[in-house]
Formats: sequence, C-alpha cells, structure tokens
Amino acid sequence: MLALLMAALNLVVISGLSGSGKSHALKAFEDAGYFCVDNLPPALLPTFVELCHQQGGEIKNVALGIDIRERVFFGDLAKVLGELKAQGHALQLVFLEAREEVLVRRFSESRRPHPLLPHMPVVEGVRFERERLSELRKHADRVIDTSNITVHELRELLIRQFRQETAARRMTISLVTFGYKFGVPYDIDLLFDVRFIRNPFFVPELKALTGEDARVQQYVLGDPAAGQFLEHLQGLFGFLIPLYERDQRSYLSIGIGCTGGRHRSVTMALHLREQFAALGYDVSVTHRDMQKP
Repeated sequence: MLALLMAALNLVVISGLSGSGKSHALKAFEDAGYFCVDNLPPALLPTFVELCHQQGGEIKNVALGIDIRERVFFGDLAKVLGELKAQGHALQLVFLEAREEVLVRRFSESRRPHPLLPHMPVVEGVRFERERLSELRKHADRVIDTSNITVHELRELLIRQFRQETAARRMTISLVTFGYKFGVPYDIDLLFDVRFIRNPFFVPELKALTGEDARVQQYVLGDPAAGQFLEHLQGLFGFLIPLYERDQRSYLSIGIGCTGGRHRSVTMALHLREQFAALGYDVSVTHRDMQKP
C-alpha cells in the first residue's frame, strides 16, 4: 500500500541481443537526463525503486540495462515488471536487435567472442541468444533494429522518443524512407509504398539528385497521384493519431518506400514532416538508403 502512495517513476528497461547497441542506448538515456544503471539483477528492481523514492523526488526518470541471458528466466523478469506496473509506475521495455550477419560482423570487427558461447563460432552464439530471448522480445513495448543505423543515429532516435519535457508531451513521429530493393525496415508501425508515383530516376537531369532537391520535389509533387495520396494520408492520420495518443503511445514510426529510397520516398517524407510539425508534433526523418548507389 505504501508503494502506491509514492510518486510514480518513469522506468525504461533496455535489453536485447549482444552487439545490438545496448550500451550505446543506455548512454543515450544518460545524455537525455535519465538516471542509468547497467546490469541490475531483476530481483533487486523493487529495492532499487524504493531507494529512488527515498531521494525525495530527485530521481524521476530511470533507465535500466538488464541482461537476462544467464541469470534469470523471462518469467522472473516479467513478474517483477508486472509488480512495478501494478504500483503505478510508467514502464517501457525496449528490445534492441540486429540481423544475424550484422551481429557476426560487429563481433568480428571488435575481435570479441560471443559472451554466451565464448568458445564457439560467433554465429552459434548469436543464434542461441536470439532463441533464448525470443519470449522477452514478444513482450517488448519497443523493438529497435539497429542493423542499418549508426550509434549516433540510435542516440538521436532514443533521445527524441524518450526525452522528458516539463510541458505535456505529444507523440513523437519518426519518418523512415527506404528503397524496396534494399529490403523493408523491421521496426516501423505503418508502411506506405509510393512506387506508383512517377519516378524521377528516368529523367536524366534528375536521376543523380535526391528528394531533398527542389527540382525533384517539384517533379514528384507535380504528379496528380502524389497530391491525391497526400490528401488521403491527411485524413488517415487525422483519424489514427488521436487514437494512438488516446492509447498513451509516445511514438509512431512511419516507413515510406520507393524503389531505391532516393527520390519519391524522400520527397513525400519531407512533405509529411512539414505537415506534422505544423500540428505541433516532434518529427524526425531518417533517409536510410538515400546515399546508396
């Protein structure tokens, strides 16, 4: 009963696959003003929360790095997190991952063995760990695939989505452009294919440019289908976003894809950014494939 009378904490638990950027993620939360603790045993979480309350309200935002590969089963962590949520604490579980070949390359570049199976080939450790953490991943509030982003982009993404402000926060919107020829991003909520819009790639004077160029934007938005599509999106987002906010979602990730991720998707994302910003939303844009050949 006493715990229910205490001020609620904003808790972010960070977990995921080795080599996916967990340590960089925790550092990003530290830069965003969170009180951060790494490798805290889940059994000590209730005690840690009580100690935070004893600080007289000085600690409100906390990020915890938890590694459950060897110490506990998922059920142990789930039980503790459930108890904290029941006490009224705002809690989010963030799970970081990356594709198998990316994780193997990262371990190869750092010349480190996989911590779970140090005497086996790295790929065996990656696969074993992914299997062990599959249940935890299902219960994550946010899954972030770091295969195609740098540590600096990961930091910016996390700070934008979890930054605490004194005023009431509106939902953060993340726009990600990509090329279907390079694969679809894994960590998006809504996906839109704009390959039906006429393609500047086949215009010689526009081919080498990107959707950041005014000439490309004029060409893309000059297609009547592009204008109609934006009108339909405006109505769709006008319907969806209030529902997401009512559900207390803090972020929304929108993927916009064209063939190469260079012209049409970039143009449309930049146009949407202006629309969302005009409505007062915090908007970020990531062009995943714009600079690829």
